[in-house]
Amino acid sequence: MGFLPEHQTILFSWKNFINNGKLGSGHVRPEIELSWQRCRKAGVDPFGKGSNLVLSQEELAELKNMKSDLIEISKPIMENLYKFVAGTGFLVILADEQGFIMEMLGDRDTWENALKINLVPGSCWLEERGGTNGVGTALVLRKPVQINGEEHYCQPVQSWTCSACPIYDERGDLIGVLQMSGPSYATHLHTLGIVVAAAKAIEEQLRVEFKNRQLTLANNRISNIFNHMSDGVIIFDSAGVNTQMNPAAEKILNTPAEDLLGKNITQLFQGKCSSQINDLLRKGKSFSDFEVLFESGNHYNCCLVSGNIIRDDKANTGGGVLVIKSLNKVKNLVNQISGAQANFRFSDILGESREIREAVRIATIVAESDSNVLLYGESGTGKEIFAQAIHNLSFRKNGPFVALNCGAIPRELIGSELFGYVDGAFTGAKRGGRPGKFELASGGTLFLDEIGDMNFGKQASLLRAIQERKIVRIGGDKVIPVNVRIISATNKDLQEQIERGNFRQDLFYRLNVISIFLPPLRRRVDDIPLLFHHFLRQECQRLGKKIDKIDPEVIPALQKYHWPGNVRELQNLAERMACIVLNGKIYLEDLPREILEGGKKKDLLPSERGEESPGINISEERKRQKEKLKSLEKEEIINLLVKHGGNISQAAKEMGVSRNTMYRKINEYGLKK
Repeated sequence: MGFLPEHQTILFSWKNFINNGKLGSGHVRPEIELSWQRCRKAGVDPFGKGSNLVLSQEELAELKNMKSDLIEISKPIMENLYKFVAGTGFLVILADEQGFIMEMLGDRDTWENALKINLVPGSCWLEERGGTNGVGTALVLRKPVQINGEEHYCQPVQSWTCSACPIYDERGDLIGVLQMSGPSYATHLHTLGIVVAAAKAIEEQLRVEFKNRQLTLANNRISNIFNHMSDGVIIFDSAGVNTQMNPAAEKILNTPAEDLLGKNITQLFQGKCSSQINDLLRKGKSFSDFEVLFESGNHYNCCLVSGNIIRDDKANTGGGVLVIKSLNKVKNLVNQISGAQANFRFSDILGESREIREAVRIATIVAESDSNVLLYGESGTGKEIFAQAIHNLSFRKNGPFVALNCGAIPRELIGSELFGYVDGAFTGAKRGGRPGKFELASGGTLFLDEIGDMNFGKQASLLRAIQERKIVRIGGDKVIPVNVRIISATNKDLQEQIERGNFRQDLFYRLNVISIFLPPLRRRVDDIPLLFHHFLRQECQRLGKKIDKIDPEVIPALQKYHWPGNVRELQNLAERMACIVLNGKIYLEDLPREILEGGKKKDLLPSERGEESPGINISEERKRQKEKLKSLEKEEIINLLVKHGGNISQAAKEMGVSRNTMYRKINEYGLKK
């Protein structure tokens, strides 16, 4: 008995398998046998037309739109491939990972033959839809495969040969299949090799496109950072020529890029950090945070400049970069962190008395100007609250509000506090120097509290800074422009201080462009109930307390007191009441003794009792008050010692002083235990 040709042997095996599920001769490749078993299990009709699922034109258009990147890259390669097989009855096919044909190239006759088995764009060639075939079986095996003639599960397709190869993207995901289909008699193993080579070319192009997209994305990210970062950046080549700069650098230098590009950085920074720039270009020596003042017309900008060299993978110099930080932004950040901001507004100022409303009215008007303001009034009348409110209503409200208590700074340090200092200006100076309050307040408001206590010798420097709007740091020689509004405050009579030679008259006129008097609390008696209840609510909320009742005699007692500490003292009293209250009730006896006794007319100054006091001696009056306070303190110590049976520790604890202080006071007042 002779041997049958191979295709007849496979056909014999196929018939056996279709009829009884058995292969018979064993001439079928294992991958084909497994595919036939999958098809039988899926219920595929072996005598069916071919694919039993075809997309509508709308569905196909949507699919092609989704896979446009793959199609766009694959099509030129498919067209080149088709040039080699044109007119031979072969088709070049591109399917997606679900087996749907998206693109197909071939001549008219071949298309007509393909139509007979639904081998058309939009048809699905998964094994469960079209039996064993190139696209479907390659998707299952995830590797190149060639299906010849009778190896196809569906009889109408057995006149075809299919060579298919999966296509993977840059992440290794299977995204499609490239296939060549033609007449079965034209089967050749080289056909599969050609398809594999074309599929690999598509994959390589996909990787190139992916890398290009990644590079474009990275470039866009860098460009966005470069163009939107707040620091100025200048990029220069190996010769030191400015090749690129960002908008922030244009703004800081106050010069458009077209006027600066192509110039050497030594020209841009002429006379400014020259040695650092030269070392950077010649020696590749980096530097950081060198202070430079840029001037352009009337525009001044104090900046910190840093420079670094850029090298390639072989450590060759490829130019460098300069980073310019505007000190104004650094100062604004420092002010935010240090709390140099105004929190109060005019709506926070309580009171309906004529004098306080007049003060608010004037302050509201002057807030809209940029003139210097002098606030005068006793301690505790709310001068800083007014200063912050003026700032917050002015056009400088988005700038810093920097406060300096001129009376709390030692006279030898007031200059460095106001004007700052350079590195090494004096022993103990901070490394790198430090900006002063004028620089930190630039663009905003500088509040000089207790201006009347400023050292006379420093007043000339303050006057010069206010007049010229420029300062020089201590130990330095660089003139730094500053743009500040001055609001000053005092509890002293500056005219009297001028007469005594303690205050400069010319400085007074500079500060006292607009003056606002803040009345003491004793002249705002009708506001005391409003203020007391407001502060009490605040403190109760803070401490988690609740007050249901206030003795009717409490408010009148508060209104009779002369309040030397003014509103601040009243606020402290409210805190005390909230702390010591029991059962939610405040009684008259809960008030401090000085308030209970302070309501008596004999405790007030003659002028406050409505009496005339011509020629009153201020120093004598102060001495009298001081003696009275000592007398009251002595009486309090005696009462505490009696109360605690002579226990000095307990008496000191209740009085709120240390044991040593109590011993000292006992000796001072000549008391015996």
